[in-house]
Formats: sequence, structure tokens, C-alpha cells
Amino acid sequence: MTQPRTPSSWRIAPSPSILVDRLQILIRTRLWAQILTAMVVGISTGLLLSPSGFALLSEQTATVVSGWLALPGQVFLALIQMIMIPLVVSSIILGIASSGDPSQLRRMGFRIAPYFLGTTVLAVAIGAVLAFWVEPGRYIDIGSTLVDEASGVDVPSLDPGSDEPLPSIIVRLIPANPLDAVLEEQMLQIVVLAILVGIALMSISHERAFVVVELTASLQELSMKVVSWAMLLAPAAVFGLLAQLCIDVGFDAILGLSVYMGTVLAGLLLLLGLYLLIVMLVAQRNPLQFLKAIRSVQLLAFSTSSSAAVMPLSMKTAEDKLGVRAAVSQFVVPLGATINMDGTALYQVVAAIFLLQAYGVDISGGQLGLLVVTTIGASIGSPSTPGVGIVVLASILHSMGMPVTGLGMVLGVDRILDMARTAVNVTGDLAACTVIERWLPPE
Repeated sequence: MTQPRTPSSWRIAPSPSILVDRLQILIRTRLWAQILTAMVVGISTGLLLSPSGFALLSEQTATVVSGWLALPGQVFLALIQMIMIPLVVSSIILGIASSGDPSQLRRMGFRIAPYFLGTTVLAVAIGAVLAFWVEPGRYIDIGSTLVDEASGVDVPSLDPGSDEPLPSIIVRLIPANPLDAVLEEQMLQIVVLAILVGIALMSISHERAFVVVELTASLQELSMKVVSWAMLLAPAAVFGLLAQLCIDVGFDAILGLSVYMGTVLAGLLLLLGLYLLIVMLVAQRNPLQFLKAIRSVQLLAFSTSSSAAVMPLSMKTAEDKLGVRAAVSQFVVPLGATINMDGTALYQVVAAIFLLQAYGVDISGGQLGLLVVTTIGASIGSPSTPGVGIVVLASILHSMGMPVTGLGMVLGVDRILDMARTAVNVTGDLAACTVIERWLPPE
């Protein structure tokens, strides 16, 4: 039975050392609270300083201040990008090698590939239906809003490409020169290389594979150590990146494209609901508990706009909070961060249809099919770094014969939507982990 507190105990305050200990525990265990606080403070600071917000600073001064505020965030992203390839390669190799059973690996691969493809198709379908229903492009005047080269906005440009036959595309997935694949950050080729190395290690004798596996484990541990250093900057990075975003964008661009943004965000919410339904029906888990377990990952992904930045935290969350085996998390999460870009695919199809509507172009059934196939293909293997979605969108518009300069309309609010779709992307990766864990119970 709980003893009643005495009156004297009510007046006893915690000692300074106890308060410090509690603060350190809070810092270590409540990353989501730190990130949420940094988000609120960063957005508030940005709107106060933005020339199109409360304008506490002049436009020139605000530009200089925003650059300094974003410095921790840029350092954070640079550290993550520096270590991304070693982490992806080592995690996939160890995930395959640690499975130990070729039949188990084959079963995992044969399930995760159609699962990723299926959810991507559903995401594109959600985006297309929503865009045709809402018709966000009808609410904007293309003549007064289109941003051209004179506006100073950098619009991605593409060189006209040739129609490469499918057999050549398949062959190109195998990195003939792994060094070139690393230098050019061809993530899909790098993933294929890591998968082949992992399968080869599992196929040879334990004595021969032991040295390489241990070396790979050391590489992964080294990568995780660098990531842990970067994570110390996470709250400051979130604050600075969001403050810079709000200073640069302000209210004007957000309000001018509100219908387009609302369409994309509504689609992402529907996709998030689909993931929760999959978690409940397929993985047999409570969706609310699932959301509670992954909130730190979602907030960090939302703040940094980088699936690569949260990949170590995603694997740790999958293993510690979702009860997923390391062999599953180390295979599914890096693979998902490379090819499972459902939120990005949804955004790209909505943006493409939005621009077609804004230009007054009527799209036929064949063009819609081409758009869907191109969107799915372009989203697979795209780098998991901030801002890459707009470049992928440029390739989609190019394949549709649309002028790439139309991207000037969506560039202003792309970072906000990038944050939202990245949070949905990592949610999909963790949902996939729970599904594979359910489908392949430990033997």
C-alpha cells in the first residue's frame, strides 16, 4: 500500500544534482520532445525575421542571418551524407549475412519487392485521383505566377535524353565500376552491389566469410558512431533549417499555392492512413502504439527532409521499440530508404498533374499511364537527400514534353512538402519492417 506523504516532504525540492540528472535523462531519452520544441521555436523565429512575415529585419540582413542559423543544419546533413553510403552498404550486407539461411533471405526478398512496388502503385493512384478531383491547377493563373529565369530562381535543367531500351536499363543496375557508382551516388547500383556481396558472403564457408563480415561490422559501427555525433546537432539543426525556410519563404508563397499544398498534404495523410491500416490488418499491431513508437523518427524526418538522416534511428526504433529482428531491420530500412519512396511518388504525380492543369493541357489516358509508370520508375532509387524530389519531378515533366520552367511555381513551397513526404516515407519503411517481421517469424 502506498504510504501518504508527510507535510514536510511536500516542501522538499530536488537537489541541483538530481535536477541535472533528470535533465540529462530527458536529453538522452526524449529526442522527439527536443525536436518538437526546436520546430516550434525555429518556425516562430523564421516568421518573426522574414521580410514577408513580421519583418523585424531588412531583407538583406534576414538573408545573412538565415544562412548562419542554418549552419548547424547544413553541418548535420553534410555529416549524414558523408557517411550514408558506408552505412547503407554495411547495413544491407550484415542484414543479409546475419540471416544465415538462403531460403529465409529468398523469402524475405520475394515478399519485400512486391510489397514496396504495391504500396508505390497505391500511393501514385491516391495522388492521381486526388489531383483530378480537386484540380488544384485551376486555381492559379499561370501567366502571373510562372517564375522564369529572370526571377533568380534556380530551376533544374535536363539535357534531352534518348529512349534507352529496357534491357540496357536492367544491365545498368549492375555497377560495372563500383567506384563510379559511389562517386555519382547511384544508390540503386550501390544497393544491388551490397545485396550481391551479402549473398556471396552467405554462400561461402564461414571461415572464409568471417574476416569480411567482421570488417563490415566494424564499418557499420564506425558509421553509427559518426551518426551519433551528428545526432548531437539534431535539435539545433532542426531549429536552424526551419528558421531559414520560414525566412526565405514567408507567408506569400505558402498562401499563393495553398490549394496545391493542401492537395499534396491530404494525399500524404491518406497514404499515412493506408500504412496504419496495413500495420493493423497485416502486421497485427495496434496502429496508435505504432505511431507512438516511431514519433521521434517522424519528427526528425520531417525536420531534416532526409530519409538517410534518420536511417540509423529508424533501424534502432524498429529493433528496440517495434521488436523487429536486426536481420529484418538492417535489410528492409536501407533498402526502403532507397526504393520505397511512396510519399515522393505521390507528391510527384500531384505536382505533374497540377502543372498540366495550370498550363491548360488535357491529359489522355495513354499520357496518364505514361505519367504513372514514369513516376514509379523515377521514385525508385532516387537519393534520400533533401531537395532531390524537385529534380526527379523535372525528369518526369521532361518525359511528358512539358517545359521544365514550370517548376518555378512549386519551388517556393517544395521544402515544406519535402518535409511532409519524407516523414511519410520513413513511416512506410517502418511499417514494412513490421509486416516482414509478421510474415517471416523466427524459426
